[in-house]
Amino acid sequence: MYLKEGCSLLLKVHKPSIPFVLNTIPILNSSPQNEPNLTHLEEFQVLKRLKHEKDINLALEYFKSIANSKKFKHTHLTYQLMIKKLGQECEMDGVQYLLQQMKLEGISCSEDLFIIIINSYGRAGAAEQALKAFYRMQDFGCKPTVKTYNHLLDGLLNENRFHMINPIYSNMKKDGIEPNVYTYNILLKALCKNNRVDGAHKLLVEMSNKGCCPDVVSYTTVVSTLCKLGKVKEAKELAIRFTPVVPVYNALINGVCRGHKLDEAFQLLKEMVEMGLEPNVITYTTIINGLADVGSVEPSLAVLAQMLVRGCSPNIHTFASLIKGFFSKGRLYEALDLWDRMIRDGILPNVVAYNTLIRGLCSIGNMGSAVSVSIQMERIGCPLNVTTYGTLIDGFAKAGDLVGATDTWNRMITHGCHPNIVAYTCMMDVLCRNLMFNQAQCLIENMLIENCTPNTITFNTFIKGLCHSGRVDWAIKIFDQMEKYGCSPNTITYNELLDCLFKENNFGEAFGLVKEMEERGVEFTLVTYNTIIYGFLCAGMPEEAMKLVGKMLVRGFLPDTITFNMLINAHCKLGKVESAIQLLDDMSTVGSPPDSVTYTSLIFGICEWIGVEEATIYLNKMSNEGITPNVGMWNVLVRSLFSKIDYMGAMDFLDNSIIDSRYDTGV
Repeated sequence: MYLKEGCSLLLKVHKPSIPFVLNTIPILNSSPQNEPNLTHLEEFQVLKRLKHEKDINLALEYFKSIANSKKFKHTHLTYQLMIKKLGQECEMDGVQYLLQQMKLEGISCSEDLFIIIINSYGRAGAAEQALKAFYRMQDFGCKPTVKTYNHLLDGLLNENRFHMINPIYSNMKKDGIEPNVYTYNILLKALCKNNRVDGAHKLLVEMSNKGCCPDVVSYTTVVSTLCKLGKVKEAKELAIRFTPVVPVYNALINGVCRGHKLDEAFQLLKEMVEMGLEPNVITYTTIINGLADVGSVEPSLAVLAQMLVRGCSPNIHTFASLIKGFFSKGRLYEALDLWDRMIRDGILPNVVAYNTLIRGLCSIGNMGSAVSVSIQMERIGCPLNVTTYGTLIDGFAKAGDLVGATDTWNRMITHGCHPNIVAYTCMMDVLCRNLMFNQAQCLIENMLIENCTPNTITFNTFIKGLCHSGRVDWAIKIFDQMEKYGCSPNTITYNELLDCLFKENNFGEAFGLVKEMEERGVEFTLVTYNTIIYGFLCAGMPEEAMKLVGKMLVRGFLPDTITFNMLINAHCKLGKVESAIQLLDDMSTVGSPPDSVTYTSLIFGICEWIGVEEATIYLNKMSNEGITPNVGMWNVLVRSLFSKIDYMGAMDFLDNSIIDSRYDTGV
């Protein structure tokens, strides 16, 4: 086992709190270094010193030393500045201590101070503590305004504490505080993050009714969400209700690019220009990225040229999208040349750009260069993030390199980077590919310890590995455990299990899963139908297989080449050669081209039930369609000829078989 012992048990290192006790007895020689030997300090001097001191420990020492001297008595402003500096470092124990000290000394607290504290808790990821600080405002004689509520709501939104937002908003209205456009925009973001577009629409109406006109942010938030949900038509309908602006057009262009509707993206770009709106770097980069996703490299370069002509300079994301496009077409040298050009143009790569380069190198299997780039990142002070490590692990997994994946995993842990669900799933994949299922099981357990709940993709990866190695009993156990972890099996889960069970002739359990899929309303795909058809045929139930084909057609699924190949093979084995020939004719009707497997099954059936001469008709048909007979095909014909005692014909076919096999293998 290459994983270091306990490597997946991440140690949560908590930064030690800074001690905060302010002495009450003056300390001799407590004057800060470099401080003039004054008997009295002015507030502006203290504020200036604290503001310019970047080291939090030195700032705190200075704060304590003058508090313990007779030179200066801290004011509301000096406390506020020190609390702000501590909050920026997420030293919340110190913040609470100083807040309490202010209360003991009778120093008044302002709304701005509590906003600083609320934001500090938000920065520390402690929304509940921010809420407690908010409720303590009245204890300090401070009354919140809409400004405080906005900061609190924004902090709750950033932590996705949606269930806490509505009660706060209701409390705000009870207090008679009117929400402003910032309040509404926060609420709109909260609703949109929950995909509650209907609620967002109602809130836009409420804003207008209250005399608070939605602004660009309001509309852009809703339009962007509609586009992300694939409701581009609704987004366009909303956009025409107000004067369009560049961010809204960018959201619409992003929406159509997600659906690979590049023609619509160019139409929107044209509309922008006609309306006098100047497309910005986000506009062009979004289109370039959309083109890169579909492998349209040349058009993306044309967009880059148009961008430069209009005086819009590309940024790091523009280059990253172009590089991704080149890699998608396997054009390594052009991708690297573009990278060098980016550097020459003075655009320094960030972690996102580096991740794009590493992902591209991994996609073409160039793991050595991918690792070299990651080492270069560390050398220039660009820390690798969990996406970098996950991409490398995934690349090693696809290359079947257990050692490389494990070394990368250990490197990630050593550098204090916590793996996320993607990194865990990639590591799960490489372990399963190397039949290390006990270690994969341990990885799931460690995920739970680290509060990284496995998702359906994680379980599917594990189940797939088990099924492909014939460990179907173990796969079923993992399948049964999914619900316990709050994961619902999806179509892919069932497809993997069904395929494995049918191949092991475990028809009872397999058909039980089919029934379960129907009862749960799990969506059937073409792969699902083909797998079940295969199961029916293996179980000697061709009639049921044909009935299922009928259901497929009714539900809008057209059979593909695999479907036809299974049915033609089954009909030929049963002697229903005419039906098999009819199926061959049907293939062209539904746009599923026959392949060598199709003709091999059909020619076998014709040879077996009709005769070799009739089979040669389809052999010629096959050749005319550009399908080269393989060794299996010649074997069928030779065996059939020998069974008919046609030795001369058999030898002729055998010679052709040898010639074709030499051709296929490059001999």
